[in-house]
Amino acid sequence: MAKATKSAAGRNGGQATKAAAKSNGRSTSSSTRTASSSARSNGSSRSTASRSAGASKSAASRANGSSKGGQRFDEATLLHELFVEELRDIYWAEKHLTKALPKMAKAATSEELRGAFQNHLSQTEEQIGRVEQVFQLLGLPARAKKCEAMEGLVQEAQQGIEDTPKGSSVRDAALIICAQKVEHYEIAAYGSLAQLAKTMGQNEVADLLVQTLEEEKETDQLLTELAVSGINITAEQESE
Repeated sequence: MAKATKSAAGRNGGQATKAAAKSNGRSTSSSTRTASSSARSNGSSRSTASRSAGASKSAASRANGSSKGGQRFDEATLLHELFVEELRDIYWAEKHLTKALPKMAKAATSEELRGAFQNHLSQTEEQIGRVEQVFQLLGLPARAKKCEAMEGLVQEAQQGIEDTPKGSSVRDAALIICAQKVEHYEIAAYGSLAQLAKTMGQNEVADLLVQTLEEEKETDQLLTELAVSGINITAEQESE
């Protein structure tokens, strides 16, 4: 009876040991699988985080680029607006000058000076046409903005006529001074506009403006020649 009990106990002990070993094996395998799954999960999380960070950097880079591009666009727009405002200024100036030149021609004593004013009147009308062409090329209506500078220069010419004797070379000298002030203003205006047009890539516009610029320079030179070739000398003799 005692042997049977020991035998049963031995079998039970062996079976328990085997069961425990199997259980431990399964537990170890399960732990290994869990750890492996956890590692894959961590790797996936790191990969997702890396992709998210990369996407954020890319979006930020695009946003910065867009911002810089927007700044350049704004600057280009402001330059265009400046150009148009100055164009409207000289448009008004030229139209106003066409009213003053006939009066200056009528007041001139010298036939040569009178002819120079009459010729410049025709030239000014052509220049107005070019300015209107520029507006057309820009797709804008030809609209003038009052030019305070030209208004003042024309008033000065009128004052010069009133302050000098009719039929005198002194009056002609005064008219030349006033006319050259007008020319110098126009040279500055057209020179600046031509350079702005080139900067903006408006080459056809620039060509039209340069054509007028060269005409203004020629007129200024002609007035200088008239003054030094005789009018100033005669005016000085009249003053003695």
